[in-house]
Formats: sequence, C-alpha cells, structure tokens
Amino acid sequence: MDPDEPAHNHGSGLAGQPTPPPHAGPGAAAPDRPVVLFDGVCNLCNGAVQVILDHDRRGVLLLAASQSAAGQRLLGAVDAPASAASTILLVEGGRVHARSTAILRIARAMGFPFSLLYALIVVPRALRDLVYDWIARNRYRWFGRQESCRLPRPGELERFLS
Repeated sequence: MDPDEPAHNHGSGLAGQPTPPPHAGPGAAAPDRPVVLFDGVCNLCNGAVQVILDHDRRGVLLLAASQSAAGQRLLGAVDAPASAASTILLVEGGRVHARSTAILRIARAMGFPFSLLYALIVVPRALRDLVYDWIARNRYRWFGRQESCRLPRPGELERFLS
C-alpha cells in the first residue's frame, strides 16, 4: 500500500458489507482484480490503454472508460467525487488510487520493464501530482480528443468491464 495515498473504500452494500467492483465480461477473474478508470475521449488516455493492452500480458488490469455505464457504476460504488471522472483512477483491493499514484501502481502491475517506474513513488506525491496535473490540463491541446469513447476491439472485450 502507498502510505501517502488516502484510502477510499467501496460503498456499503447490504448489512454494511462492502460492495465489490462490477465483474468484467464472461470468463473474467475474481472481482478484486485491479480496474483502471480512464477518460474515454482523451487520445493520451486511449494511447495509455493501448499500451496496457499490449504489455499487460498476464491480463492483471481490467479497464473501463469513466464515461461508460460500467465506469459510472464503479465510480458510484467507490464513492468517488464527480471530478474523479476526469482523472485516471486505479481501483485495487477496495482502495482508490488517483493521478500519479494510480499511474505508478498501474506500471508496477504491468511487470518489467514498466514496473521500474514504481521507484518514483519515493518522490513526494505533491511533486508527482504537480507534473500529472500539468499534463492533464494540456492533454486535449497536445493530443486531441475523440467525439466518443474508444470501443474495445475483437479480442479485448474480456479486459473491459461490462
């Protein structure tokens, strides 16, 4: 766990039990797999999703656009603020990691060589998030945006929440 990242638990279900994240499509693993929530109309974010799909060969990470129905359900289940839909989130083990911490934890989950980036977790979160926020503020200007969310290609469906 990252000591500098605040924990957010899933919302309460019946009898105060935590609500698990939604399951992925058919054949998906247990609901406790890490889920990356991303801005589905952002070209930079969609490029990052493609990198995850190409290099997370173990299939550890599930994906959902924040704007999708599955993304909205998960955002609600983890009691994320409305502003969370415009940032990258990693929902992992009942915790929500945002911004630079989410990116570093995603890199770690992808394995070598991406996992080497996790060493940057020693940089104070305020500094990491300063860089993240600068890139996030300019991402549409630098990389553009799409009119609608990226649709999974054949063979990718099992990696996206449904």
